[in-house]
Amino acid sequence: MAKKVAVIGAGVSGLTSIKCCLDEDLEPTCFERSNDIGGLWKYTETAEDGMTRVYWSLVTNVCKEMSCYSDFPFREDYPNFMIHSKFLQYLQEFAEHFNLLKYIQFKTTVCSVTKRPDFSTTGQWEVVTETEGKQQRAVFDAVMVCTGKFLSPCLPLESFPGIQKFKGKVLHSQEYRIPEGFRGKRVLVIGLGNSGGDIAVELSRTTSQVFLSTRTGAWVVSRSSPGGYPFNMMLTRRYLNLIEQVVPSCILRRINEKVFNKRFNHENYGLGITKGKGPKFIVNDELPACILCGIIKMKAGVKEFTETSAIFEDGTVEENIDGVIFTTGYVFSFPFLEEPLKSLCTKKMFLYKQVFPSNLERTTMAFIGLIGLKGSILSGTELQARWATRVFKGLCKIPPSQKLMAEITKREELIKSDCCSWTDQMLPS
Repeated sequence: MAKKVAVIGAGVSGLTSIKCCLDEDLEPTCFERSNDIGGLWKYTETAEDGMTRVYWSLVTNVCKEMSCYSDFPFREDYPNFMIHSKFLQYLQEFAEHFNLLKYIQFKTTVCSVTKRPDFSTTGQWEVVTETEGKQQRAVFDAVMVCTGKFLSPCLPLESFPGIQKFKGKVLHSQEYRIPEGFRGKRVLVIGLGNSGGDIAVELSRTTSQVFLSTRTGAWVVSRSSPGGYPFNMMLTRRYLNLIEQVVPSCILRRINEKVFNKRFNHENYGLGITKGKGPKFIVNDELPACILCGIIKMKAGVKEFTETSAIFEDGTVEENIDGVIFTTGYVFSFPFLEEPLKSLCTKKMFLYKQVFPSNLERTTMAFIGLIGLKGSILSGTELQARWATRVFKGLCKIPPSQKLMAEITKREELIKSDCCSWTDQMLPS
């Protein structure tokens, strides 16, 4: 009898997980709380459902040649970089081609995932779901958590004194969809990641002024390379990966400075990397030009707010701020998990190879897509799902829990003593 696998979420990670289960003759059942596949790639006009969605102007920052499932390439008439609707269309074509939709239960929320009393011997889980107010229970031999890392927004208001008395509009980028509500306003965007850069550029077309606040700076790269080919295609090379692994970080930093400042001097644009901070890259074709034109003004980190203004760490003040958008990322959130796994996952996510929880005596739970990659999330999640399903089937083995926890303790000590900087890369950020 085929092992039953619960797949939580029908986004990029969930779809490939369903297919990998079928490839290994496992029996998947996918639970998706919305009414369609695609996860955050399914655009909605409002954020009332509380789910993270793409904003209207979003364009992929990894080219199609480097970002597809291994056995389902993009059609040739697709552009190198896609707007979100085109990317969603690809996911729909993938699901239809491999007949995945019949394994998905839509409008179904996972309420809890708990170990069965005999978990130590069977590795089984009891999954409680709710569909249109009706709860159901089912037993599964394994669980694949495919909710990703964009589930719960990180809104660190306690780090911004005075924000409670600020009279303007305050929101997280999770709630942002279109710029129309900010027309003619003075808007402060906090955080310089891909979302922060994109939102600031889009707002600059309709607002009277955009301020973009960053504590760290970032290297800004274009989608196209000097030769005209997609930049990430030229950057993804085995020899470059080897250089990153063997060359000391101080030398790498100098190389980065020389390469990425060749297009424009980041320091002059207010984008220079803060001393002591690791390298940070964002993909944005228009941000430098917007700064050059003055429609976006770069600012230091925010020190505090007043009712109508923002005071920055360099002592400057910007008056008459109408709105603040926090692009401050997301935090791990798995409300359906039981303790102590829930606390472990939300505070210190120790995953073996960033897939399997290290504290489980049976390797029957896998987290797919909880990773940060330079390249395509599709190829990364597919490799994770392939490995996880083979572990579930018994074709691959991983070290016992006791050994993994001992390695984690040792790694924690290394991190605390700051003796080995590369250990940070072993933990999701």
